[in-house]
Amino acid sequence: MILSRVLDRQRGHLFCWVPVCLALGIGAYFMLPVEPGLREYLWLAAALVLVSGAAYLLGRGAAPILVALALVGVGAGLAGLRNHLVAAPMLDFRYYGPVQGRLIAMDRSISDKTRLLFDQVVLSRVDPADTPARVRVSLHGDRSLDTALVPGKTLMLTAHLSAPRGPVEPGGFDFRRHAWFKQIGAVGYSRTPIMAVKPPDGSAWTRLQWVRAGISEAVRAQLPGQTGAFAAAVLTGDRSSLSRETVDEMRDTNLAHLLAISGLHMGLLTAVVFGFLRTGIALVPPLALRVNGKKWAACGALVAATGYLALSGGSVSTQRAFVMVAVMLCAILLDRRALTLRAVAIAACLILIFRPEALLGPGFQMSFAATTCLVWVFGEIRAARTPLPENARPPRWRRWLRPVAALVISSAVAGLATAPIGMAHFNTSATYGLPANLVAVPLMGSVVMPAAVFAGLLTPLGLEGIGLWIMGQGIAGILAVADTLSHWPDAVRTVRQPPGIVLPLIVLGALWAMLWQGRVRMAGLVPFCAAIWIWVETPRPDVLISSDGKLVGVMTSEGRALSRARGNGFAARAWLENDGDPGDPEIAHERWQEAGSVLASDRLHVLAKPRGGALRPVDGLCASGAILVADADLPRPGPCTMFDPASLRRTGAVALWFEAEEPPQILTVREVIGQRPWTPPEWWLRPDGSAVTLATVQ
Repeated sequence: MILSRVLDRQRGHLFCWVPVCLALGIGAYFMLPVEPGLREYLWLAAALVLVSGAAYLLGRGAAPILVALALVGVGAGLAGLRNHLVAAPMLDFRYYGPVQGRLIAMDRSISDKTRLLFDQVVLSRVDPADTPARVRVSLHGDRSLDTALVPGKTLMLTAHLSAPRGPVEPGGFDFRRHAWFKQIGAVGYSRTPIMAVKPPDGSAWTRLQWVRAGISEAVRAQLPGQTGAFAAAVLTGDRSSLSRETVDEMRDTNLAHLLAISGLHMGLLTAVVFGFLRTGIALVPPLALRVNGKKWAACGALVAATGYLALSGGSVSTQRAFVMVAVMLCAILLDRRALTLRAVAIAACLILIFRPEALLGPGFQMSFAATTCLVWVFGEIRAARTPLPENARPPRWRRWLRPVAALVISSAVAGLATAPIGMAHFNTSATYGLPANLVAVPLMGSVVMPAAVFAGLLTPLGLEGIGLWIMGQGIAGILAVADTLSHWPDAVRTVRQPPGIVLPLIVLGALWAMLWQGRVRMAGLVPFCAAIWIWVETPRPDVLISSDGKLVGVMTSEGRALSRARGNGFAARAWLENDGDPGDPEIAHERWQEAGSVLASDRLHVLAKPRGGALRPVDGLCASGAILVADADLPRPGPCTMFDPASLRRTGAVALWFEAEEPPQILTVREVIGQRPWTPPEWWLRPDGSAVTLATVQ
């Protein structure tokens, strides 16, 4: 009875919990140590039928709890279904040779190199059944002899390819899983010229890519430099011309969201179109008296949003933004409030149903965190506002102050909502993010996006240069803000990576505080505070070992010391970032040279094979309880724990925690991830070829 009364108070607000339950099921699926088989899915289906039947029979008292459990199961099933739908081969060896494929996308790597994404891939001497569906190649060296890079062309080049990397440490970002759901089965680089094999076909997709490429080139011709590159990124999603310096400055000032076509851009565009159409209809009295201007404007804005989605290339973030905008515009057509938590919940449900893996990405998390918090905060402000007497108007100063206050509140709320997620994923916090957004977002909303619409309207007259010039002035202002604030003292603060449980606890605590009705909502502070405590108190690993044994990082009082200054650069930088260390690998290697392996010498021994030589004998080092790490294969006998390339291929990277007089705590990437379709084949077999379970991995 008590449960029934509690749930009755939530009637009318329970739908907002649907995406939360779906997300719990999706998260549970990705935490499984072993991929479910057909039998497990049949059991899940049977359980869903039983729970649904029980919810129907037991009535409204217990129904919400049972429906929530069923939604958790549905979320897990959707994630499993998506996994099987995107299944594609991954390269299981190092390949060097010709690569042929159709170019479908371009961007830039972390080293500021152009990257190409191919589908319809052909690899020499590789069976088509084992050929990856997509391959991504970074371009190095002199590119003056390359053919024009236009999506839709079939190209050929010679490249070094290998499978996507797994996490550089237990609990780290799993790029291999990320690539699996994008069907990228191999990544690599090329230093050879690119040759065109076949021109683009006449398909609708190819024609659209040509239109996108043409717009990008025209914009960059009118607005040279990084201003044109920014404009192309905003209009067509083409970020291939943005320099690493510009991207870093935008990220360091919390303005990187302006580069990705997301909810802000889609919302601004549709708002400009909606306002323009509604005002235009109102200015024609005969038309305004005969049609519902608000609904016609919503239809026009929806058409504009659909065109923008197609023009931008339809990335995941843009699809997410389109869904949210479409839900809100449809709410207007149905005479419902557009900005409500229910509308946000509908958008989240649609994305989780069709792309369950999006839950794990920072884009989904930050977008919905900002939107949910903004809608909730402004709803609370609206509810707390004292209504004015009838026929009374607010003072003029209040009318002028209201948009300024809305801008400050929205920027502060969005920044606070996304800050924990950004820190957890990127290990950084932008000190001047709020003032940067207070200046840049109004420029984006009042100058850049309206000018983009204006340029589009003037294009048939050949006068688009006027709109693009205005757009360029706004972009120049945004870039100036990013450049100035990113060079201020302490513009970026680093934070260490939290344990995996921290972010879910923070999100669930915040959602409970916003979605639950009544005083019990304050209980959301409990998981939130627990998450912060876990984040602060959980120590980083004392020792980290790379997946090939060639790099070891030992924590010292001065920070992590690295065994090598060069090589394994990606892992080295990731370790330091996860430690919250802004230093570079060379400085970390100096610590190694000064302090050595800081831990007791009888507990950790790092062996490096000299060039042209052999490892020194390990007999005297392999004392009981010792840890041996080597970059070449070691003999297996001995009472100590050994990590060499042979064993690390079966475990992935390793983390160790040492306690005085206690055996070290060892955690491997394999123990965290388990045996999943995207994990390396070596994780599924023993050296003799027999099947292996997680319990047998040392």
